[in-house]
Amino acid sequence: MPVGDLKAVLDRDLAAALKDGALAPATSGGVVIGVVQHGTRRIFVYGPVKEDSIFEIGSISKTFTALMLAQMVAQHKVKLDDPVRELLPPGTVAKPEGAEITLLDLATQHSGLPRMPDNFSPADPQDPYVDYHPANLYAFLAKKGVSKPADTEFNYSNLGLGLLGQALANRAGVTYPELLKVLVTGPLGLSDTVVKLSPEQEKRFAQGHSPGHQPAHAWNLDALAGAGAIRSTASDMLTYLEAQLHPAKVPLASALEMCHQLRADALPGMKVGLAWLNVTKTGNFWHNGGTGGYSSYALFSPSDDVGLVVLFNTTISANGSFADRLGEHLEERLSGKPAIVLGE
Repeated sequence: MPVGDLKAVLDRDLAAALKDGALAPATSGGVVIGVVQHGTRRIFVYGPVKEDSIFEIGSISKTFTALMLAQMVAQHKVKLDDPVRELLPPGTVAKPEGAEITLLDLATQHSGLPRMPDNFSPADPQDPYVDYHPANLYAFLAKKGVSKPADTEFNYSNLGLGLLGQALANRAGVTYPELLKVLVTGPLGLSDTVVKLSPEQEKRFAQGHSPGHQPAHAWNLDALAGAGAIRSTASDMLTYLEAQLHPAKVPLASALEMCHQLRADALPGMKVGLAWLNVTKTGNFWHNGGTGGYSSYALFSPSDDVGLVVLFNTTISANGSFADRLGEHLEERLSGKPAIVLGE
């Protein structure tokens, strides 16, 4: 399906959701959908949000952290096989006797680290990451160690990508938000892709919602920023996805291509590059995200020259992620496959 015909189809496909489902007026649910196909961009808006609304993108931030790693490798500031221990303050954690966790292990989710550190104990569940500081992270590592278990399998870890972001910032001598701007958002011109919002951006920041459709507190990440701290718009995300589709056209070509090299097994039927998951059957790359008040989904298909992003102002519910279902539906519509039924 050409992207120019998509609006009428989406209006029909989302009718049930708009009437009494995830986008019904009583839910305050709003979604911004961005699609780029062969260079033609379209943005579709449903519910009480706007085309330029800013959303938390959650774990899609991990792909930005991985790109920061690749850019620093391209600049010869780090190597993929560097032990993460060497990017931490001296004396933080002892050198293990055997194999140890590398930057590549963190970026491919093969570090053996748990999903979250065991000293993660938020004072405010509404903003759970705000009081987890580098000192907490280093205390956990000092106890846990950085030894890499034998035959480490794919294990999705917010801790791992958060640690990677903090380690890269340490090596650069700046904060994670500053490094993000220098290495990625500045070169790609992503002016609305940030960790900390400006006063003008605050006015465009969509209100997030809980699974029960109540207003949710924004999340502010410190030591684990690399796992999920970024906010963005559909327009910026389309620019980001276009860079993924056509690396040679942007300043970060070698780093982007590095991110797309498949390096290990991931979920069933998938492999992983640097943070991006790749579906073996289609060759599509994807990642999703979720915070306390938002959920998101991004995909790019090199074979179809298509990129898409879904930004939803409501978090993941007990029934799963509406953003994921909508993103999968869009991919099927655009590629001509039988599309999943969205229903409610």
